Amino acid sequence: MAFPGVQFFVVGVMFFVSACSFAENTLWPSLTGESPTATKQSAAGQTPAKSAQMKQAPAGGSQPVIVAQNPPPLGTTNFQPASVTPGQATGTYVGKKVIDLRQELKRLQQSISNNNGLLQSLRGKIVANSQRYHGTIAAVNARLQVGTTPGNPILVQQFNSAQADLDRIAADITEMNALANRVSNNSTMSSFLSESARASFTVSGAVDEDHRQLAILEDEVNRTDVLISRLLKEVSSDVRRQTNYVATERANLNLVSAAIRSGEIFGGSLVNKALASATAGRSGNIAARPMSTAGKRPLVVIRFDRAKVPYQQALYNAVSRVLERRPSAVFDLVAVAPTAGGTAKMALNSNKARRHAEEVLRALIEMGLPPARVAVSAKTLSAAKTNEVHVYLR
Repeated sequence: MAFPGVQFFVVGVMFFVSACSFAENTLWPSLTGESPTATKQSAAGQTPAKSAQMKQAPAGGSQPVIVAQNPPPLGTTNFQPASVTPGQATGTYVGKKVIDLRQELKRLQQSISNNNGLLQSLRGKIVANSQRYHGTIAAVNARLQVGTTPGNPILVQQFNSAQADLDRIAADITEMNALANRVSNNSTMSSFLSESARASFTVSGAVDEDHRQLAILEDEVNRTDVLISRLLKEVSSDVRRQTNYVATERANLNLVSAAIRSGEIFGGSLVNKALASATAGRSGNIAARPMSTAGKRPLVVIRFDRAKVPYQQALYNAVSRVLERRPSAVFDLVAVAPTAGGTAKMALNSNKARRHAEEVLRALIEMGLPPARVAVSAKTLSAAKTNEVHVYLR
């Protein structure tokens, strides 16, 4: 099934590359965001220097560092409650009740101040960790953009450092979520104080001074309740934005890991591109099943007739541009084996073609394409001269 804009794109993107079977454990990075090398290397001493611009790498092999100036948005309000107005004892039952409520309000406001202090501290830590993270990733991308060796150990150390910063942000978000629960408890206490103050007006035996102090106390409780509501709303917004941010960056880290393994830059995660391009309406959350590709023209053709030809960049570009136009696109991945050479040779070629298709599928997943978006099948083709992998747009 074709869609507008694909015809010229297919011609420009179709390519024929060559490669033979790759060693899985030495080429492909982890899908869980772990170190892109088989053995993790220490990231100690690799914190990037803070600079708004890329610096020239001095002799000795140190990498250029770029620090991001726009960390994820956080609230900026400082939630400090006003002081409680002191009062005088009147000797009545209601007067004693006012004193008790006033003490409860002071304790509540102290709790709010403590929660506010923790919030400001967490915000500062998240901003610092985000700046370090973006600075390190920018340095990695800058090196990949100009070209580097596959599995460069300096990039591996920077990757580990960036991953540690992202883990710290995730830990801060967990702590901020716990803070939101404490603020919710403050809100419950504030509602109780407000109800108690209103109920005290109906108690008999009060003097005018009691009602005057009760009115002041009720106003201060209401102002405190508004402050708590704003605090809870801002904390919840911070948690939501930062949680989405960390999820997005974890997907991007998997792609950076693959790029370090191959020594070349790709771009943003394919799933993030698809989400960014999606418009209102139904999202295609379809588990892909193999379908007939007869009569269809492949989006990408990869020929495996020699060793280690880098097809990943062209594959990424092709799929990325399709997802920009059709965010819910589904792809068919077909392992193609030639028919020449007799039955035994055909069986051998079919097995090799399936392994190559698995490698291409792994590459797409590393780039961020959900596995449910790709259907894998196999066939033989008399016109094929060597093992191939065809990628079709569903």
